Amino acid sequence: MQNVGTNAGLVWQALSNAGQALEVKAIKKATKLNDKQIYAAFGWLLREGKISVEENEKEVFVSLI
Repeated sequence: MQNVGTNAGLVWQALSNAGQALEVKAIKKATKLNDKQIYAAFGWLLREGKISVEENEKEVFVSLI
């Protein structure tokens, strides 16, 4: 398993490249991370204050702050 910090970098890069909020499914597709890896990366980025997570109806969107 890759380092959580490395995975957080992949998530941040995917969001930066998109330039907008993305659904979790889109982030998973862009980074090729599994559920455990992606949610650990979200935790890292949330703790660092670099992303925000919002729920819109049934979808979860993540964006850079």
